[in-house]
Amino acid sequence: MAQLSRIILYVQDVERLSVFYREAFGFSLGQHIEGEWAVLQAGPCEIGLLKAGAGYVAPPGGWRGDNNNAKLVFSISEPIDVMRAQLVALGVDMGAVKSYPGLTGPLCDGRDPEGNVFQLMEIVPAEN
Repeated sequence: MAQLSRIILYVQDVERLSVFYREAFGFSLGQHIEGEWAVLQAGPCEIGLLKAGAGYVAPPGGWRGDNNNAKLVFSISEPIDVMRAQLVALGVDMGAVKSYPGLTGPLCDGRDPEGNVFQLMEIVPAEN
């Protein structure tokens, strides 16, 4: 059996996204090569930030990935409205809270500074 241990995002600005994920979610910095590579400790799965190759580099401030085919999902134990409000206060682009009764608790999508989609998923205690 395989176990997912790391997700790697190819990014324009390693330092900017490293700061974003550390400030927004409290992740700690592991491996780091300034401007090229950073590993964030995000629970059992790490997030690697790798500087995109020259063919994929946009002018400063000109990159926003709007055609993502992946979503990072972060399970949170605090009320989703609280964390969403904290992220909005940091200037993070956040969508509305939604849920799918019988399938999920409250969910909310957001985008990091380069447009990568993430989702907050509130952990709802199981009913006995």
